[in-house]
Amino acid sequence: MSDLQSIRSEINNAFKLSGFTIRREASNFVAEQVSSLTPFDRQKIIDKLTAHILRQCLSQPVLEKEHLEIAYRECSSLGLEESETVLNVIDAFSIPKINYDSERKRYMKYINSNNLYPEPKWKAQYLIDRYTLIWQRTARNKLFAQEILPSSAEEKKFLLRKIEVLLSSSSKIEEVIVLGLLTQLTEGKFYLEDPTGSVQLDLSQTKYHSGLFTENSFVLAEGYYDDKVFHVMGVVLPPPENRVTSSLYFGNLNTFGGKSKTLLKNSNNLLKIEKENADDMIIFLSDVWFDNLKVMAKLKTLFSGYKDFPPVAFVFLGEFLSCPYGYEHSTQLKAAFADLADLINQFTKLKESCKFIFIPGRGDPVAANILPRPAILDSITKDIRNKLGDAVIFTTNPCRIQYCTQEFVLIRQDLMMKMCRNSIHFPDSGDIPDHLTKTLLSQCTLSPLSLGVQPVYWKHADALSLYPMPDLVVVADHFQPYTRSYQNCQVINPGSFPRTEFKFKVYIPSSKTVEDSQIPKDDN
Repeated sequence: MSDLQSIRSEINNAFKLSGFTIRREASNFVAEQVSSLTPFDRQKIIDKLTAHILRQCLSQPVLEKEHLEIAYRECSSLGLEESETVLNVIDAFSIPKINYDSERKRYMKYINSNNLYPEPKWKAQYLIDRYTLIWQRTARNKLFAQEILPSSAEEKKFLLRKIEVLLSSSSKIEEVIVLGLLTQLTEGKFYLEDPTGSVQLDLSQTKYHSGLFTENSFVLAEGYYDDKVFHVMGVVLPPPENRVTSSLYFGNLNTFGGKSKTLLKNSNNLLKIEKENADDMIIFLSDVWFDNLKVMAKLKTLFSGYKDFPPVAFVFLGEFLSCPYGYEHSTQLKAAFADLADLINQFTKLKESCKFIFIPGRGDPVAANILPRPAILDSITKDIRNKLGDAVIFTTNPCRIQYCTQEFVLIRQDLMMKMCRNSIHFPDSGDIPDHLTKTLLSQCTLSPLSLGVQPVYWKHADALSLYPMPDLVVVADHFQPYTRSYQNCQVINPGSFPRTEFKFKVYIPSSKTVEDSQIPKDDN
């Protein structure tokens, strides 16, 4: 007891020096929280608490227990540096732009402007930038790297060519491998294009390897060149590159986004928190209709199940209404969000401990069908934000989430249907989610489709990037739920919440595992 008294005296003195008077129950609360720490760590936490309270600009110098509870919750990530955050939601328009500087032979980070309609050159530039990334990644792959190590002296090396090499030849060239963009420059005729030129393709004898090959995707084409036509014998996706290999070329550069200048994936402090909190989880639900009574009843069951063991976050991916309401759509959505806020308010522990993250779908107002899609307007979300405060986060589609050292990329898009419908060759065998997973990670983007099929803001195409590989990619799709793993990256689809009998996905960061979950059917 004497130890607690001395700690309480230490706390009182620290806050007096900062100009505050602290209530007895408030000092008791802080003393209980820090009593098990070493004197050094205890002093560090007390300093953090006083600094946090000073930033709040409170109108009264008297500190109640609730003030300290909020401050302690905000500072509970013990030992973290100022730039280190346990949970961070990064919107698409603040994601850094990564380019390869051929002169310095390294990747550089640039700050992207918020200009949605830049100069026409950017229509080609975003494809050139993606080509450069994939070229560098492919050229250093062991199949194409020209440096032959003693241990691999007998391995066959392939020569990667540019299209200008073919165009400059007047004779037949055997065993050609070219990396290029698959496109139709004239209707019905496919071409392969790179920054040095374009060549017409003969695909009559082509063998397609695993993957979904669409216009606007980069492919490795193998065959021979004769009479100004590239006769393609085989088409394969560019080789992927796992995160460990990529990190050698990026170092500690923060390529993911957020306020930190360095990459938080390398933070030992965050890794410690991640491992210690083995029960932490993130819930992903897609197509959650807040205007549907049955969906709301199932959400109440879901919240009841987690009320004693709150997850880190509930992530809701649109659409958020069951049908279009015409000119009343925004009004209906605003009312639906208000109803959701009333439901969440019934679960005090969830409200205090969880984040509720909302990513809009195509049917949610009021942006055009162009990626990245802005967050839902503040005028629509005002009521729920007033009721729940910082617990709710409305962000863009796609967006990124950083939890401790792990990186998640999320998008709400019916990619499976679009990719299959626009593939120039549908796979003869294999699992379609497997094909999609390999395609997205090999293409380094969430949308390897032509701009006519899926428009993209040219200057913000980096928001769709999957390079370097994240730990988790969430593609919320109407397709049936699935979980796939490729090159140590997991790709999941939670499925439509109401259309799959209320299924959802649970991700456990400490073990990097995905669990399939479902709200049980009513007994009646």
